[in-house]
Amino acid sequence: MSRLIIEASTPLCLLQDAGRFGMRHLGVTQGGALDWVSMRWANWLLGNAVDAPVVEITLGGFSLIAEQDACLALAGADLDARLDGQPLTPWRSFMMRKGQRLRFNQPLSGARAYLAAPAGFVAPLVLGSCACVVREGLGGLDGFGTPLVEGEYLTYTGVAPGLREVSVQQRPDLRSNAPLDMVLGAQIGSFSGQSLFDAFNAAWVLDRRADRMGIRLLGPALQYQGEPMISEGIPLGAVQVPPDGQPIVLLNDRQTIGGYPRLGALTPLALARLAQCVPGNVVTFRPVLQVQAYEQQVAFLRQFESMPVARCGAGQP
Repeated sequence: MSRLIIEASTPLCLLQDAGRFGMRHLGVTQGGALDWVSMRWANWLLGNAVDAPVVEITLGGFSLIAEQDACLALAGADLDARLDGQPLTPWRSFMMRKGQRLRFNQPLSGARAYLAAPAGFVAPLVLGSCACVVREGLGGLDGFGTPLVEGEYLTYTGVAPGLREVSVQQRPDLRSNAPLDMVLGAQIGSFSGQSLFDAFNAAWVLDRRADRMGIRLLGPALQYQGEPMISEGIPLGAVQVPPDGQPIVLLNDRQTIGGYPRLGALTPLALARLAQCVPGNVVTFRPVLQVQAYEQQVAFLRQFESMPVARCGAGQP
């Protein structure tokens, strides 16, 4: 068993996998990596299962020291990662020698980086997952939803297949300003005509009131004209509109039911892009049919599975 010691961390650095499923009838949310696309790539770089546990590092402030030589992988945001002071760019696997320090400083592009180890980091399963949900006290290294802290060890048992990198053409564009696709919801017809125009034509600014439960957006106030609602189940990516008219996009650690009307729900690929945005970024929405969202998802996964292996070039860390 190989180990990495955590030298520095923040409450935003968490152990995550694909999340918990089949538990919402118990009031347990799913958790899991917010940018599931980057998590997949991090695991692909090491030949892991796509849902193997990884470290989700949000906005930096995380540092590790290797106790043995290690082959790790990094995908997602560029958080100014440095290996013994030398820049380390994401979307590749890399060697970390015994005693070397890996530090994530601050965002240069995107918000969340994903660090993977061969076969995934070792952690107890709670309700079928090690995904850390702090609010519910589930998952993480201790099984009780505790963020990663200084002095803890990250352990893994696998062996990497060799150094890989994701081709430039296949790396997600974290700076993209393309509209976020939304499948329309059951209450869409109960918003005013002006609100529907604004929802899909206005620019929405990400508020500072954002966490793994949801992201509040600032823009024109949307007006719901329907009857009061009874609380109902909330899907991942639901775009709720509370009485103040400012939408909230609900994420992995959301509550399981809610009574606010919904414009719809973002597609999985749109959610992965949104997870890499920071407060102050501007987003727009585009309505799509459910069948379109399904076809996009299937096409992405097929492309991912057929991706040829790209080996790191000479001189890569």
